[in-house]
Amino acid sequence: MPSDKIAGIITQGFGNTLTNIGIVIIAGVIIGTILEKSGAAIKMAETIIKLVGEKRPTLAMSIIGYIVSIPVFCDSGFVILSSLNKALAKKTKTSLVAMSIALSTGLYATHVLVPPTPGPIAAASNLKLDNLLLVILIGMLVAIPAMIAGNIFANKVAAKYESNFNENVSYEEVLKKYGTLPSAWKSFAPIVVPIVLMALGSIAKFPGEPFGQGFIFKLFIFLGTPVNALLIGMLFAFLLLPNLNSETLNSWIGEAMKDSAIILIITAAGGSLGNVIKEIKVGDYLGQALSSLNLGIFLPFIIAAAIKTAQGSSTVSLLTTSALMLPLLPSLGFTSDIAKALVVMAIGAGAMTVSHANDSYFWVVSQFGGMDVKTAYKTQTIATLLMGIVTIITVFILSLFLI
Repeated sequence: MPSDKIAGIITQGFGNTLTNIGIVIIAGVIIGTILEKSGAAIKMAETIIKLVGEKRPTLAMSIIGYIVSIPVFCDSGFVILSSLNKALAKKTKTSLVAMSIALSTGLYATHVLVPPTPGPIAAASNLKLDNLLLVILIGMLVAIPAMIAGNIFANKVAAKYESNFNENVSYEEVLKKYGTLPSAWKSFAPIVVPIVLMALGSIAKFPGEPFGQGFIFKLFIFLGTPVNALLIGMLFAFLLLPNLNSETLNSWIGEAMKDSAIILIITAAGGSLGNVIKEIKVGDYLGQALSSLNLGIFLPFIIAAAIKTAQGSSTVSLLTTSALMLPLLPSLGFTSDIAKALVVMAIGAGAMTVSHANDSYFWVVSQFGGMDVKTAYKTQTIATLLMGIVTIITVFILSLFLI
């Protein structure tokens, strides 16, 4: 690569990535921040507990984690829900370690697989996959077996361990701490509305033209664009603000923008890396070196798992692996949108394998879940290994029918 072109290649990759997904990430982080601070995440949890029932507390926490982590980071989600988790464990006389692992694995499943979490969004962008709805739907499907695997592990293995917490907070006291919670529909709307809008936009493009080609067609195409859908979801999130004034906006939105800045820089840096890899044609070398192994959909999983285990960050694993995989897609036969979406899922499976001491989430779960390091290795680390294996097997089975 000529030295005079290096700066241009880096900035081009940086800028193109932000152009494609910058606003989507910002809107997603704002939605997540408002859900955290308004008590909407707690309201969603309370609603799910009522639906599932207190007789199945670990299942309730798994489902709560699965839903909450779609817009909220798994670290933040665990901290927010930890008091509720402890109170429900006490009320139902269930092992807090089991409850914590059920919650952590539920959160983790959607964190690495389902947009608008930045990791899977950035991975899809690096693979030149613009159909965000497809990634969301396949991610939600693939995350279910991962969540179930985590729940079974929580009940069968983690339940054997005791927590070192002795808190006496009650379930009712946790709810009172948040005061008057928002309604269920307001709490779920910022997540559900964008998905529905993107679905309508995709349906409008079906060959049969179910909405014709008039105003309704153009409206659904406009609203179903990922940027527009997430911005509308953000407007629904504003309904959760206690006071729609400059003080609240500066505080809550300001915090979201600070969080977004770090994510955008990391994501755009991944785009720069991908552009450099593309220009130096490392993909041609890797393709020749790895094509004889016939690893197929398991290749992105292995690379992502190695990167995740070595450096700890699931997001970095998703970004780096997707940048490495882009030039390999043609030689592997993964060129369609559905194939690229499954590659994102395979990378996500690797990016959850495994959570241990170099992962901040490992420490969040162990500290807020009342586990010592040894117990956390036997529960959180092994649970994420199981989740990764179950997820890649699920992706492989889907690839047999869809690719």
